[in-house]
Amino acid sequence: MNEKNSSQPGLFARLRARLNRGDSWLTRDIGELIAGRKIDDDTLDELETRLLTADVGMEATTRIVKALEKKISRKEVDDFAALQRALKSILLEILAPLEEPLGFEAPETPFVLLMTGVNGVGKTTTIGKLARQLKDAGRSVMLAAGDTFRAAAIEQLQVWGERNGVPVIAQRHGADPAAVVHDAVQTARARGVDVLIIDTAGRLHTQAGLMEELRKVRRVIEKLHPGAPHETLLVLDATTGQNALNQAQQFHDAVGVSGLAITKLDGSAKGGILFALGERLGIPIRYIGIGEKVEDLAPFSAEAFVDALIAADEQPE
Repeated sequence: MNEKNSSQPGLFARLRARLNRGDSWLTRDIGELIAGRKIDDDTLDELETRLLTADVGMEATTRIVKALEKKISRKEVDDFAALQRALKSILLEILAPLEEPLGFEAPETPFVLLMTGVNGVGKTTTIGKLARQLKDAGRSVMLAAGDTFRAAAIEQLQVWGERNGVPVIAQRHGADPAAVVHDAVQTARARGVDVLIIDTAGRLHTQAGLMEELRKVRRVIEKLHPGAPHETLLVLDATTGQNALNQAQQFHDAVGVSGLAITKLDGSAKGGILFALGERLGIPIRYIGIGEKVEDLAPFSAEAFVDALIAADEQPE
């Protein structure tokens, strides 16, 4: 599914509308910063504060401000429009390397997608949306209910399976997650399924025992299907700010995260956490989500995201 999602232009247009409702941390704030004043060190100091407040993180903020300082010293930035252009260029430098769409191709089927993340980030919903998009693209899909700690998680995945017309491999509440995954991988291989998506418990990244259980699940997959999982996707809630960065770091250290899905961007007027993640970890951002509908999940586009943050047609009063 390398092709761009057909709903993507609409999704980013909706994202832009949500991020620029009058409380945007870039377009509106920048206009306020330089209206009636020249761009100087005080402007950069204030911009630095606002970037940090918007969850951009110290590393990314430092990079942005230093790059702007160089452009100002070279007389490249002297008004609002120039500052917007400079910021867009710098922000794209951070995010563009993270734009790597997930291809769902494997030397031998199934392509195994291992979904991870803490409770409440929208992990199971993201699985349901992906399953629908993949099926609509002509792929055969199977789901595995590896979150056996919550009966509701199994039921929720089964509902998504019924809604999308895809099979779900599940066992009873409290079963060994590794056993569920074992059955799912074997069944998917036997049936020639294109993509197997495995749900896992919404474990806290601070709980060592549960993280070890996740490692066990990964080992089972690797043993049964060499080369898998082909993607370990971590789902993060954009509204949790710097805590999302901590989660990403610890999950990556534990199981080797290969991609990110950032959900609930419609619940934040900021979106700055993407820059913090990019600068600190450099893990590809596969998807972003801004709502509950299937079309509200789309492959990440760095340019479209930056355009959503910087409304070029707005000018300071």
